[in-house]
Amino acid sequence: MTVGTPSTTEITDSNSWYALDPGATVRYLNSSVEHGLSSQEAERRLHEYGPNQLAESKPPTFWQLLWEQLNSFVIIMLMVAAVISAALGDFIEAAVIAAIVVLNAALGVIQERRAEQAGAGQLFHTDGEAHLGLAGLDGHDGGAQGGGAGGAGVAHVVDD
Repeated sequence: MTVGTPSTTEITDSNSWYALDPGATVRYLNSSVEHGLSSQEAERRLHEYGPNQLAESKPPTFWQLLWEQLNSFVIIMLMVAAVISAALGDFIEAAVIAAIVVLNAALGVIQERRAEQAGAGQLFHTDGEAHLGLAGLDGHDGGAQGGGAGGAGVAHVVDD
């Protein structure tokens, strides 16, 4: 195996795209640094790969969150200790241990739910807009805007 940048024939989805030189990436993706994708190629890729979006997953249910809180070695040990305390007639200790387990589970579920909601809110948060030029359809002369790292971008950002 040779050391260095992989050729375009070695590119697969699992290879390190960041290690490719910009020209090889653009050639492999059948694109152009100056004009981006043609509208036909963009439409074909949209139909082949679908929109460039993250798939939304269902949030965990209350029961799943509760199970995650109770399915811990320490919590199971506390529940066993509460049962043993109750069996030995020490109901006050058993009640205190059970209250600690219930409080811990309730706070854990609330914290997990809030974290899930905060994460979902940030997932779709954007600070601005980017308009990508496709084959000169951006209303500009088709030149790459901003160039970045040696014009490495396949599509370019057009400032309005």
